[in-house]
Amino acid sequence: MNKLRIVFMGTPEFAVGILDTIYNNNYDIAAVITAPDRPAGRGQKVKYSAVKEYALEKGLQVLQPTNLKDESFLTELKALNANLQVVVAFRMLPESVWKMPELGTFNLHASLLPQYRGAAPINWAVINGESTTGVTTFFIDDKIDTGAMILKEEVSIGENETAGELHDRLMELGKGAVIKTLTLIEEGKADTTIQQDTDDIKTAYKLNKDNCKIDWSKTGAQIHNLVRGLSPYPAAWTYFTDNGQEWNVKVYETAFESVTPNEEEGAIVSTKKDIKIAVKDGYLNIKSLQFPGKKKMAAHELLNGMQFSDTAKAL
Repeated sequence: MNKLRIVFMGTPEFAVGILDTIYNNNYDIAAVITAPDRPAGRGQKVKYSAVKEYALEKGLQVLQPTNLKDESFLTELKALNANLQVVVAFRMLPESVWKMPELGTFNLHASLLPQYRGAAPINWAVINGESTTGVTTFFIDDKIDTGAMILKEEVSIGENETAGELHDRLMELGKGAVIKTLTLIEEGKADTTIQQDTDDIKTAYKLNKDNCKIDWSKTGAQIHNLVRGLSPYPAAWTYFTDNGQEWNVKVYETAFESVTPNEEEGAIVSTKKDIKIAVKDGYLNIKSLQFPGKKKMAAHELLNGMQFSDTAKAL
């Protein structure tokens, strides 16, 4: 039986749910490592990571190294005398860090590895129209999300489920997976499976402005999946143009109508209540969106204050 002393590493809200479960199951948490504080928002006020806020609330020691290879940090980490490290939504670790504890370092990843290795597995599973996903725990090695797998838990994805909704469900699933993994390691029963690379592996690329932009030449289903896969954050976006004006618009919710369109791709068809965009195989009904300088709103709310002409387009 291994008595665990844990260092936890993570940054966003997803990691908080896992840390909370470890804490509430009375594991010995030597310290929490998270991202350095950064200025955020219009006022550029210093903002703590979600994990730091939780750790401070629970009185846990917090380390925020800017360089994970720094000798002073490595000395401080070693002095914690942890025998296991648990990583959830953190950055890539150098070998000097992940090899340090006697029982290794394991990561919780929000996909069924080897599928969707990378920074945004929840988003890409939805964007690509997957019907199932899950979580995987694995021992970290020298590459990204390639280490020997400990266990997997699977869940179905709803037809219109957003990345935000799936995030919350996977966090709950991940809580159980991490506790099961800790139990296996405690009992010396953490058998592993080597990941097998195949030609059909999909990658969870980092999200950026380019891959979040809507391409109106794609099918209605593909665009609908992009929108829900980026909702509520960072949000799919497009340009609306009308009468010489152009707006950068975020789109949060859509519904696809499979019919033969009468207009060219990207044409905006609006009434007093609806905004629809013509695509190659139908119309995408925009349910909620956000114009520059305005709050997120339902389409009918926007149409209370503005109307589109017959020449309006989404680009």
